[in-house]
Amino acid sequence: MSAPAPSPAREPVLRAEGLTRRFGGLVAVGDVSFDVMPGEIFGLIGPNGAGKTTLFNLMTGLTPPSSGRLRFEGRDVTGLAPHRIATLGLGRTFQNIRLFRGLSALENVKIAQHARTRAGLLAGVLGGAREEERQVEARAWDLLDLVGLANRAGEDAGNFSYGDQRRLEIARALALDPKVLLLDEPAAGMNSAEKHGLTEFIRDVRARFDLTVMVIEHHVPLVMNLCDRIAVLNFGQLIAMGDPASVQRDPKVIEAYLGAE
Repeated sequence: MSAPAPSPAREPVLRAEGLTRRFGGLVAVGDVSFDVMPGEIFGLIGPNGAGKTTLFNLMTGLTPPSSGRLRFEGRDVTGLAPHRIATLGLGRTFQNIRLFRGLSALENVKIAQHARTRAGLLAGVLGGAREEERQVEARAWDLLDLVGLANRAGEDAGNFSYGDQRRLEIARALALDPKVLLLDEPAAGMNSAEKHGLTEFIRDVRARFDLTVMVIEHHVPLVMNLCDRIAVLNFGQLIAMGDPASVQRDPKVIEAYLGAE
């Protein structure tokens, strides 16, 4: 069951204020504003080319906004480098999977953790800070077990199926100890049973790690069943936002994304 709607009195963990990104004459994201409240699962849907992944890129520092601001826990993080934003507590997966395909599943998760350790990646590779390195490896095993991949920890990530690579990406994102987890099409490549399991998995991860979750997803039943609130983009514009039932009834959403009868 989805968590109760967050209290209006609480401060948002994320606040987008007029985020805009232009590529030449194309407005990929245009003056988009919204709040994400602590502990909620917030969905982002829209047709292909609506600007969803571009919006995630703006929020995680991969793409600088043409205008607008992003606030995380009240702090203006606009323009910060991706690694700075990640260490503050914004972790994400990608629509186009970005694993180190020639490294093992265990190594992929350990590398993500080194962004937050005192010794850093170089010391870990060279054998320094051994106690911290043991802790990093133990946590990597725990996260692989959480996503059901512990029995394949030594295999190269490039040998995994598409669905298993998605799960490995989630483990790697969790290795950053995020406060907000951004999932870009986590159900891509999964069958119906896997998609159902993903819904329960995201809820479990949200509760276990005390996370706020944002999710881009094309599988409408999954989004409607999973999310507390949903924002809808079309041609870079925010055309609707609210609880799943109200979004499903919105005429602009039906026309732009869900399809009119």
